[in-house]
Formats: sequence, structure tokens, C-alpha cells
Amino acid sequence: MPEELEPQFRNDSFLFDDLIQPFNLKAGRQEGPALSGRFTKLGNLTNEVIGKHKYPGPVSKLVSESLALGATLAGALKFDGVFTFQIQGDGPVSLVVVDISTKDEGNSFQLRSYAQYQSEGIVNPDLNSARDLLGKGYMALTVDQGSNTERYQGLVELVGDSLDEFTQHYFKQSQQMDAAIMLCSGMDKVSGGWRASCIMLQRVAEENHEKLSSNDTDDPWRRNMILMATGTTNEMLDPDLSPKRYLYRLFHEEGLRVMSPRLLRSGCRCNKDRLVRMLRQLPKDELLELSDNGMIEVTCEFCSEVYLYNPISLEVS
Repeated sequence: MPEELEPQFRNDSFLFDDLIQPFNLKAGRQEGPALSGRFTKLGNLTNEVIGKHKYPGPVSKLVSESLALGATLAGALKFDGVFTFQIQGDGPVSLVVVDISTKDEGNSFQLRSYAQYQSEGIVNPDLNSARDLLGKGYMALTVDQGSNTERYQGLVELVGDSLDEFTQHYFKQSQQMDAAIMLCSGMDKVSGGWRASCIMLQRVAEENHEKLSSNDTDDPWRRNMILMATGTTNEMLDPDLSPKRYLYRLFHEEGLRVMSPRLLRSGCRCNKDRLVRMLRQLPKDELLELSDNGMIEVTCEFCSEVYLYNPISLEVS
């Protein structure tokens, strides 16, 4: 029989995919939550982004997981701006970029992504881990709130074998806090498309000066990491299991509270007028060198949209 849900977890059948579900856990704390988390579930959005490219299977899997991880990390933002998750390496996949713009004070998100890779380097079926595909490199997280604010960027070396291990190291190294992350992706047996999911837990400080990293004696932290690990890939990717119901299965005894989900959609920020302004900054002779058969062709790496310009029309009168 299906589990009996509390009122806050009912009436959510219309919210299954392409969203970030924020939540927190009291986890034994008397006042306020002890842990905060986000659960991201991607369905059609993943295929909308990947469908603009012709990636080999291992690259599609890596990009799918990067989209879910990037959205989960961006879910902490509560402003209008741009969050960029980037990994660069010396392996067959040299670059993965996930670019996320937030709107409505962080209540809605627009995602785009692309990867650079060498086809000849992805021939071994055993190249499954992120480490195998990316090799040695670094992870960068960038937050840009606009022209009137200072841009923040965190940069760390890739440590571990998977994207979740890379990110957990980032939080320990750059943020001095522990983060528990589970990440997965896979092909849907019915639609044949890619699905991806990510869940993340972090400790919540009681006071501003409280150290956030956990240790072996932190029973609530360890207990909830164990509970989170009981979730399976099939459950995380199940198109018929809503995020709220999945969280209830894991944490219903931990004082679970869910907040309003944040909606995700695919989309690109490339702009014809912006490209014109960029091209007009180039010298005339360079514009002519870029042209082929009298036209300049510019292809957006994110959405593969092709823009054609006449070099003469770009000259400023």
C-alpha cells in the first residue's frame, strides 16, 4: 500500500519534473531546522537541452548530471542573476558549462548547457565516470548579480571520481562546510529520453558564528546522510514519483518541511543584437576574414542557433 501522507505532501500530483524542491529537517533540533536541502528532478528539460547537440552517450549522461547538479546548487540563490557551473579538464571531455539565469527573485530558473569533447577520445565503453571523461582539472562556480555588484567565483581542483564527489570537495575546500550530495541520470524506458536527479543536504547554523562542518559525533548529520543514501536511482528518476513523496519516504521522521518548488525551464540567452554589437567592435579587415561567401556565420555553443551577418551591414556609419 502507498504510504499515508501528511496534508502538506498531498495534492502535488502536477509537480513531478523540471523543478527544485527545497526542504529542511528539524533532525532533533528544538528551535528551527538543523539541516536544509534541495531535491532537483529533471525530465523533458534535460532532453530539450541535450537535443540541441549530438553528444555521444557518455557525454549526454555527464551533461544530464551537470544540469541537475547545477540547478541544485543554483537553488540556494534568491535574487535575479546568473549562476554558472563549469568543469574543465584534460580528458576526452575538456569542458562542461551549465548556465542558469534566475528570475522573480530566484523563484524561476532558465537553464542552458554545452560540452566540448573529442569524439575519438570517447571510444572506450568503460569511460563511465566523470573522472574518466574529464581527467584532471578544476571546478568553478560563479555568481553574477549584475553590473552593480561584485561577481563571486569559487575555484577548486577536481578531487574524487564523480560530480557529487567533486562538489562535496568544493564545499569542504572553498566553503568550509560539509555537503552530502546524491546525483544520478539515466534513460527513460518509455520515452527513451534522458532523466536526471540530484539531492543535497547541508547543515544550518544556530548562530552566525557557529562552525558548519560536521564530525563523527554529529549524530543528526550522520543519521540523515544514512537516510538519504537509502534512496535508489530508480526512485530518484521515477517519472511517476513526485519530489515531495520521495522526500517523505526518506525523512518523514526527521521533522520534514517542504517549501514552494522552484520551476525550471530550458532556454538560451543568446541575442542577435548583442552579437551585432560584439562584431561591430572588430576591425573591418577581421570581419572580412571571418566571412565566407560574403556572410559571417556565428553559431551559439549553447543552443546551436545559427546567425548570419553581412559584413558590410556591420560597419558603423
